[in-house]
Order: sequence, then structure tokens, then C-alpha cells
Amino acid sequence: MTDTEKTQSPAEAPFGYTGRQPEGERNWAPMAIGVGLVVVLIAAFALLGRGGGDKSGQVDPYLQKLEVGGLHMATAENFAGGSVTYVEGRVANTGDRKVTGARMEIVFKNTLGEVVQKEVTPLLVLISSTPYMDYGSLDRAPLAAGQVRDFRLALEHISNDWDGQLPQVKVVSAAY
Repeated sequence: MTDTEKTQSPAEAPFGYTGRQPEGERNWAPMAIGVGLVVVLIAAFALLGRGGGDKSGQVDPYLQKLEVGGLHMATAENFAGGSVTYVEGRVANTGDRKVTGARMEIVFKNTLGEVVQKEVTPLLVLISSTPYMDYGSLDRAPLAAGQVRDFRLALEHISNDWDGQLPQVKVVSAAY
């Protein structure tokens, strides 16, 4: 008897496994479950990918009613011995809604007019409270319709390629 003719008898095979599967019989359940899971995952990614929540192409028209002006810059030392740069100015709400939160975009350019740094940071407005003045978010002190407030944006680092001119500052999102 050759090696190819040798087979184990059912008594010799561990746990009754003979190494052969009866012809014509296949267990399709694991394959069907696998295909079903793949279909469900593809459908979930397709729905989440196009699902309504992405407003990246839409611009809130109310942002035009939040006007930024009076820009200037300042630097100060922090407690760790590093330097913090502030972009300060005034924000005016010329619309008819109370603004309870906003994010600002700060764009620094080089001498060729190319963008070398872009930061998006929460808008911090001057909050007058006794005994001192402090800057805080709009959820602490909302910007009412027709109101003007001083603001401050803090940056820990500015690119070395920056041309030294005032950056472009604009409101990129707001909450009401």
C-alpha cells in the first residue's frame, strides 16, 4: 500500500475526523454570515459618508453680520518662560440674534503672500467682572444683537516664515 492509499480509519482519527468531507455537502452558513456582514458594513459606510451632518460646503449667512475690526497684536511671557502672541480686536454683532459661541480663523502669510500658518480657535471676549477683567468664551457672556466687544485670540507659536504683518482674521462658525 502506498502513502496515497493510506487513510486513517474512523477509530484512529482524533475526534472522529477523517480528513474528508462527504461529497456534495458543504456548510454554507459561515460564508453567508461573512457576506452578510460585508454588505452591512458597506451600507453603513455609504450612509454615514453621505449622511446629512456634513456642512463643509455650506457657509452660514449670519457670519457676515459678525464684523471683526480694530486688529492689533501683542506678546507676553507665560509662566513656563515661553512667549504667547495675542491677536486682539473688536467683534460686532450687527444681526438680530444673540451669539453664544464662535470660532475664529487666523491666517498668517509670508512675503510672497502665501499662507504659512492657519489656526482656528474659539473666540474669547472681554468679560468685565469685579474685581478684574478677563477673557472668556461667549457661552459665559453671549454677544447680544447690536453689541460690540473686545476679543483676544492666543497663539503659542507663529511660523518663522510669517511676514510680520497683521494676519487675516474672520469668524468661521457661530452658535446662537
